[in-house]
Amino acid sequence: MTKLFSRETIDFLLNEVIEVEQLLHWNYFNAHSSETFAMTLDNATKISQRIMQANYVSSDRHPPVLENGSVSVHAGIHTFVKAYADSGLLSATFPFEWGGQQLPKTVNAAVEFICMCGHNSFIMFTDLMVGCANLILTYGDEAQKQQFLPQLLSGQWGGTMCLTEPQAGSALSEITTMAVPQADGTYKIRGQKIFISAGDHDVTDNIIHLVLARIEGAPRGTKGISLFMVPAPKPPMGANDVKSIGVIHKMGQKATPALHLGFGQENNCTGYLLGEPNQGLSQMFQMMNGARLGVGLTGIAIASAAYHTSLQYAQERVQGKGLSAKLAEKGSVAIKQHPDVRRMLLTQKVITEGTLAFIMQCYYYMDLLKVCQTEEERMKYDALLELLTPVAKTYGAEMGNVSVNQGLQVLGGYGYSEDFTLEQMARDVRIMSIYEGTTGIQSQALLGRQIVKNKGFALQIWKEEVEKDVTKAFLTPELSAYGEKLKEALGKFDQVTRELLSIAAAGDNEAFLADATLYMEFFGILNVAWQWLRIGVVSQQNLSTMSEKSGFYDSKIHAMKFYFTYELSKIDYLAKVVVNKERLTTVAETEILF
Repeated sequence: MTKLFSRETIDFLLNEVIEVEQLLHWNYFNAHSSETFAMTLDNATKISQRIMQANYVSSDRHPPVLENGSVSVHAGIHTFVKAYADSGLLSATFPFEWGGQQLPKTVNAAVEFICMCGHNSFIMFTDLMVGCANLILTYGDEAQKQQFLPQLLSGQWGGTMCLTEPQAGSALSEITTMAVPQADGTYKIRGQKIFISAGDHDVTDNIIHLVLARIEGAPRGTKGISLFMVPAPKPPMGANDVKSIGVIHKMGQKATPALHLGFGQENNCTGYLLGEPNQGLSQMFQMMNGARLGVGLTGIAIASAAYHTSLQYAQERVQGKGLSAKLAEKGSVAIKQHPDVRRMLLTQKVITEGTLAFIMQCYYYMDLLKVCQTEEERMKYDALLELLTPVAKTYGAEMGNVSVNQGLQVLGGYGYSEDFTLEQMARDVRIMSIYEGTTGIQSQALLGRQIVKNKGFALQIWKEEVEKDVTKAFLTPELSAYGEKLKEALGKFDQVTRELLSIAAAGDNEAFLADATLYMEFFGILNVAWQWLRIGVVSQQNLSTMSEKSGFYDSKIHAMKFYFTYELSKIDYLAKVVVNKERLTTVAETEILF
């Protein structure tokens, strides 16, 4: 079976770069140890290889089927959900009182990464269960928690997020699904939702739909949206007037059904208010932000699978003579010896490992937010997460696409065929730039809200975090030059940000946000360069004390240098374009798109 991830790299990031064991000092996490973390990752590896990877191709070839009003899915999904729940991974991050293990989300991110390397679509079923359970745990009353949490966290019931409607995608203020209050405190739900992942299936007996809707008489826009729990039990449990109108036929991630759902077509769909009226969108953001980190992680998991698949191919495929005189004498060589192929492989490696480190750092901030003791700390970690979540989602998605494309190119014509899984990975990863807020929407949110929020508080504390590691690089003679490069890059980013803010202050909002996506790319590159500098410093320091792993650490330092040379250098172009006075994408008096 093809290797799809590096367990050694995952352990290195967790234990040596992030130093996740520091969390064990807090009471909430102190039931764990390095041994329990390792056992958890071992368990995830078995599930990933034996169930998920084994069903990756067949579940793509045999997508879900809607027949007689119900959806059936690939048998491998049934096996996965049961194994994931029975192993305790499904409820692992939840409190002991709800059957969880209080596992740090940083470690759980590694679990999900390992699993998604094997199959990026299966885990959507369990992630939605977890997301629904988290929202109910946060906003539900005691009766709702007792009714829903045990079933969701045992894998007996499924879950969904029902936001999008045919006329309301990114603009959720335009949703029209209605909720009519009833005398017993419930609501009658009526409306349609589309693109609902795992919206109907035969894996569980019941699915809890979390539905955004307007209570009759609620204010217009986002301030009038509430959140409802709408069960969709299967016979013989009963019914709740939730109909599967159609399965959407997708380019990729075919194993997970995407549904067009009708609620209350017979005026008999009961929903239960979760939390306060008219607070639904702000409540749902908890689940959406978790999902956004998950999308970035998924993009990089697919990139990892593509990298290791193309690396194995490049090691085995013999084609063409080497360019160096020494290799030319040997005749045909493995294609990994060709510099252009090595460039593509290294590009995949630095994107995958650097972005994984960045996303895991975001989860680490989430863990610190859980246990922090002061209001100052809470504000710090909350601000960092608000700032970095859209970046983790977007960079993981966009660069996941780039990385998988490079992997396919390494295989040449074989990459375009169904003989290898690269073509499937390319189809699967494409949606990540669209899921949970498109790249354009996330980029506008970053520049238009998070950068300017609280007078730039989040950006300032982020800079302080980065500067700590720049200082460590300055204290490491072999890497001080790279610390200087990142410091210079931070200076350019500051300058660009100031220029954009001056445009906003002048009232030209269109010009301010016109190239927000390029600003996002700039910021994403900086964040991953930051992580590579951290990786480089730790690797350099460990070279002198752990000589038996010198090859591993040397490879990380080489990869860091590659990222700084081939990726960080892109900021010079971005810095010029983002503040270019000649705005070529803003609305012109003469139509040019013809």
